[in-house]
Amino acid sequence: MGSSFNEQFDQHGAWRRAFAQQLKRLGQWMGAQDLMDAAVQERLQRLEEQVRSDKVTVAFVAEFSRGKSELINAIFFAGYGRRIMPASAGRTTMCPTELGYESGTDPCLRLLPIDTRLQSPGLAEWRLKPDHWVKVALDMDDPAQMAEALEKVSQVRRVTVDEARSLGFWNDEADDNNPMQDARGMVEVPMWRHAIINIPHPLLRQGLVILDTPGLNAVGAEPELTINLIPQAHAVVFILGADTGVTRSDLAIWRDHLGESEDAVDARLVVLNKIDTLWDTLNSPAQVRAQLERQRQSVAEMLGMPLSQVVPVSAQKGLVAKINGDDALLESSGLPLLEDALARGIMGRRQAILLATVSSGVASLRNEVQRVINIRRRDLDDQMLELRSLRGKNMSVIESMRTRIEHEQQEFEASTARIQAVRVVHLKMLRDVFRQLGPRALKDQLAALTDALQTRGLKLGVRKVYDETFAQVRAVLENAQTSGIEIQAMLGGTFRQLNAEFGFSLQVPPAPQLGAQIQEIKLIEQRHAQYVGVGSTLRLVSPEFTQRLLRALGLRLRTVFEAAANELELWSKTATSQLDSQLRERKRSFSRRLEAVSRIQQAASGLVERIAEIEEAERHLTELERRLAEFTASLVQQPQEADAALAHDNPDTLPFPLTAA
Repeated sequence: MGSSFNEQFDQHGAWRRAFAQQLKRLGQWMGAQDLMDAAVQERLQRLEEQVRSDKVTVAFVAEFSRGKSELINAIFFAGYGRRIMPASAGRTTMCPTELGYESGTDPCLRLLPIDTRLQSPGLAEWRLKPDHWVKVALDMDDPAQMAEALEKVSQVRRVTVDEARSLGFWNDEADDNNPMQDARGMVEVPMWRHAIINIPHPLLRQGLVILDTPGLNAVGAEPELTINLIPQAHAVVFILGADTGVTRSDLAIWRDHLGESEDAVDARLVVLNKIDTLWDTLNSPAQVRAQLERQRQSVAEMLGMPLSQVVPVSAQKGLVAKINGDDALLESSGLPLLEDALARGIMGRRQAILLATVSSGVASLRNEVQRVINIRRRDLDDQMLELRSLRGKNMSVIESMRTRIEHEQQEFEASTARIQAVRVVHLKMLRDVFRQLGPRALKDQLAALTDALQTRGLKLGVRKVYDETFAQVRAVLENAQTSGIEIQAMLGGTFRQLNAEFGFSLQVPPAPQLGAQIQEIKLIEQRHAQYVGVGSTLRLVSPEFTQRLLRALGLRLRTVFEAAANELELWSKTATSQLDSQLRERKRSFSRRLEAVSRIQQAASGLVERIAEIEEAERHLTELERRLAEFTASLVQQPQEADAALAHDNPDTLPFPLTAA
């Protein structure tokens, strides 16, 4: 068994900080050596920001009373010596709750009232309105005060059925999933719509974000959860009862919100919680193990998951064992196996993604800087040939060379008009693409769907409009991809001409690829097709629900469009920054060549001195290449080692015992 999730996350955080520091030193070194152009600087900044601010989100999803909060306590907060999240009998998390850390913000609990569901803004917009949240301070030195304050996430209030329906907690077509009515016909609903807990826990400070979601009604009634928060989680832990297995409501959550993407299988874990309910004196340990194994196999088959990703656990016994230091009970609880699966699944997946990003980014950085070094070396070679040809020549030959260099310089200055014309055409084509990916264009693409969803009464035919809308949205990204290829072709032809006429060494990078964004649009379409299907007919009658759906959808699509625009912008900077760097280097080359001729004309020793300077400059370039190779090799070496450690020991079956010690 490998390191626990907490230990692996500590190692991941240490690597991120070390990488960011190394990247910063690389940037300082390149700046000192005058190797930094706009494209290189942009890549450095993006890489550093991505690694330094990397978040790892783990979503815990389940029906009520499956032990989500207890599991969160056991994995992350046992060090406080008590429960932090409310998990005792009769008290459970009633609203979606995020646990994270924002530097510069005091430890606190922020609560968004449930009545905000009656208004159109989505969660993302409410986050920008702090005055509408109830804020409760948290004392990090007083676990009892923290636990008491966090019990607010379990608060409820009683409302009429009509109020519950308008808030999204009552569905006339799904009586089995509706809350129970009391003697007066009232039903319980959460008091809060969303909770955000900000505490400087060591793991949260390093970028871990925990999302604790309540049951089916809350998940289904909040489109932003299923469109934005849960899909963007790096891992989802789906919790079932070991004694009940997969119930009807469990299956509804899985099918509607979690089980649609085969690509995400590695990012999901299924936990059979409360295995201690099977521990009794009437069954032998072997019988308990056999019963658990049958339950695991049944759950894996029903949910279509690998058996190794169905983990039996007792969160309550694991928490008690950690607090009391009972190693035997901890092993029996199965919690170490779950933490190991989390470490391999979440951290392995996240580090693999970061590794790919880092390796690609560092390789691009090295290529960009190497191109600048090659330009300087070529200019030095040209100067060396010129100077060696002057050995033993008289002053008239030297003067003739000065005249030739000045003539070349004049021709080069004339090329700037051509280059400026290329820039104008390139920027015009790029602006056209950005316009296609802008918020106004996206609003136009969503106009038909908006009209269909805002129609009063039953939304007949909305699914057809939905499909047509997403076809149009995908077409926009595909057109942007085509435009990127056209821009690349235009630059390629122009660069070849400039290389032939003026001796440049311009190279067009491969065409920009927007395949990831196009695939993300397809996933978004799949993830909430449920909201425009027959099963949501009555929900869609509610104007508040359709407004929340449209806002959540628009926010997610805008994020994808912005990512595509950023990808094109970075590609454009990479392609055109070569012009700036080669123009700058060429101007310096002309200045050095004319300076060398002047020194030779003034003194006989000038030629020898200048040749020696060029030889020294060539040695300096060789040293720059060596240092660049060392810097970039060290940057990609660390994550490879970490990734290899995580890939070790990946069993398909779980070791036992998982019975009482």
